[in-house]
Amino acid sequence: MSQWLELQQLDSKFLEQVDQLYDDNFPMAIRQYLSNWIESHDWEHVANVENESLATVRFHDLLTQLDHQHSRFAMEKDFLNQHNIRKIKRNLQSLFQDNPVSMAMIISRNLNEERKILAAAQTSENRAESAQNDMIVEKHRELDGRVKDIKLKVQETEQIIKNLEDLQDEYDFKSKTLQSREDMNGTISKEDLNRERLVICAMFMKLNDMRAGVISQMSEVLNLMDQVVFELISSELAEWRRRQQMSCIGGLTNVCLDQLQNWFTSIGESLLQLRQQLKKLLELEQKFTSENDPITYSKSTLDDRIMSNLKTVITNSLVVERQPCMPTQLQRPLVLKTGVLFTLKIRLLVKLQEFNHTVRVKVHFDKDVVEKRKGFRKFNILGTAMKVMNMEESNGMAAEFRHLQLKEQKVAGNRTSEGPLIVTEELHSITFEAELCWSGLVMNFETTSLPIVVISNVSQLPSGWASIMWYNMLISEPKNLLFFVNPPPATWSNLAEVLSWQFSSITKRGLNQEQLSMLGAKLLGPKAMMDTEAQIPWNKFCKSGSEKNFTFWLWIEGILDLIKRHLLSLWDDGCIMGFVTKDRTKALLHDKAPGTFLLRFSESNRDGAITFSWVEHDANEEPQIRSVEPYTKKELSAVSLPDIIRNYRVMAADNVPENPLRFLYPNLPKDEAFRKYYSKPADKQEPMDVDKKSDEGYISTTLISISEMKTAEYNDTLMPMSPEVYGELERMNQYIGDIGSLELRTDFQ
Repeated sequence: MSQWLELQQLDSKFLEQVDQLYDDNFPMAIRQYLSNWIESHDWEHVANVENESLATVRFHDLLTQLDHQHSRFAMEKDFLNQHNIRKIKRNLQSLFQDNPVSMAMIISRNLNEERKILAAAQTSENRAESAQNDMIVEKHRELDGRVKDIKLKVQETEQIIKNLEDLQDEYDFKSKTLQSREDMNGTISKEDLNRERLVICAMFMKLNDMRAGVISQMSEVLNLMDQVVFELISSELAEWRRRQQMSCIGGLTNVCLDQLQNWFTSIGESLLQLRQQLKKLLELEQKFTSENDPITYSKSTLDDRIMSNLKTVITNSLVVERQPCMPTQLQRPLVLKTGVLFTLKIRLLVKLQEFNHTVRVKVHFDKDVVEKRKGFRKFNILGTAMKVMNMEESNGMAAEFRHLQLKEQKVAGNRTSEGPLIVTEELHSITFEAELCWSGLVMNFETTSLPIVVISNVSQLPSGWASIMWYNMLISEPKNLLFFVNPPPATWSNLAEVLSWQFSSITKRGLNQEQLSMLGAKLLGPKAMMDTEAQIPWNKFCKSGSEKNFTFWLWIEGILDLIKRHLLSLWDDGCIMGFVTKDRTKALLHDKAPGTFLLRFSESNRDGAITFSWVEHDANEEPQIRSVEPYTKKELSAVSLPDIIRNYRVMAADNVPENPLRFLYPNLPKDEAFRKYYSKPADKQEPMDVDKKSDEGYISTTLISISEMKTAEYNDTLMPMSPEVYGELERMNQYIGDIGSLELRTDFQ
């Protein structure tokens, strides 16, 4: 079953998450129409900036696919979908004609996020999570009921006011009729007059009771509304903001705003309806009033309460739906580079047609904070910084800013060596000032982005991202821009979860408990990490270098990049154990069959490297553990790791190259584990088969890795071949020259 079909079978809460992945830049319609074609390509590979030519080909292929879809709609005489396809194609050409890699990045990200949603849907079947979800669902069901109760009571108030208006009209008519009869001296008996006076008096009492009743009803509605508004803002909206923070740093949380928008909109509609009802009561009061009229006594209080609630709801409903993010770094929002475009999106949760095109929003950078922070850099925000919110391009009242960028102010003394923080610890913010002008009402309010880090060089991105992770992991206050003057420590339990997210956000797998244990021991030591509440200071995570002169986080970052570029499929399929120490490696392999090996990351390479370790038995049948010198991105760019494993040789006794790798830990045959990753079928060419020739008449060669066996270093890492050994191979090639050329190479310089 295709991924897209699987998604469509999920519950609505997961479908809402899927909906959030698609916007006008890449509409869901494309995903629907071209689902099979999209899933047939490796978009992670296409999205690599080094593959711009391939991205261009895929971009034009997609346009061709849209043309085919348009033709199908033409045959079906589906004019509306023909129009939509033409519009989508024009929009894609406008957005990605000159930068097809950006489109590939969007598709790659969306496919990856879809996989995460599917994984989350499966995980949600877990009992514990299911119970928690049931609690949330029950809480939301209760809140839904209270919001609906408010709407019902407002409707009841509407009917009461109509009945009141009818009664008042009847009272007015009978009063005037009685008055005219009284003026007609003697034409009606006193008994009849008294009888009519009693009827009118009873009607007046009923009218007064109805006025008091409608005032009481409106007060009751406002009392209910006070409670719901407080809960929406203090609980539901606050929890959503926290979930958004977790989502920004890799957490798979539901940040869909539709449910919140429904609640805010329902309350907003009810308040506007109450406002109109109060106006109607004032009209009735102008037509007729009396001493101790309930409307006269209560109208001012009701108006104040309605307007207070309306302002509270509107001013708290402006949210940053999509935090500032560079299109080339979709999985790492809130880190912005000067001179590079970034995008963001805001939404007004009160979705009312009356407010369409009445709310203007202006963007400010570091509003009201710059002057208070000496030594911090200052920036100007360039691009279209003013927009009007509308409902034309969104499911809600929204405004998307797509062409903003930052430029540092070159002011003398702008930043000195006495500045309190390094560049990647400086936190800044973007403020959105909104003005609502509607029906004589002018309301000013604002919201603020999560803190952002501004870098001037892409090499600062890893450290900037570390700051964003640390802040959002530990604090929910969006305006604590001096956080890193004295950053609090993180508990290992919190940090372990966030570290796992860094892997699951770019792959299908996070970190398991054993992998996290290795990382915890590396940070805290074997004993300290047993305490999940052990404290890890910021400096130890990202600032203090070890004797190897790089930080823990930069080491993790190098491995993440290595996986993304060269090991993604292997990691996703669980072939790489990855985070395992040398001692743990020895323990795991000690009692395994000879040739059993595992893949682990180097602990001493800043830029990320991977090695394999295997077990051999000596003459006394004692297990010996060997490891090859780690492969870096440079080597893996030339030969894939599966091909290296397949063709790896060790120069053993008598200079006979042998492949020592037989079983992937714990006992999976090597070819069974890696065959699908080999660049050629195993039965097509073996590296030592010198009899097979290519179509051009040349004997085929294979680039393989060879390590030299040194008895004195039996337990050490096997190093690259020495020049002497390589010379021996050259002489071997000459010796067998009569039957062909055997080319044996190392991957090392």
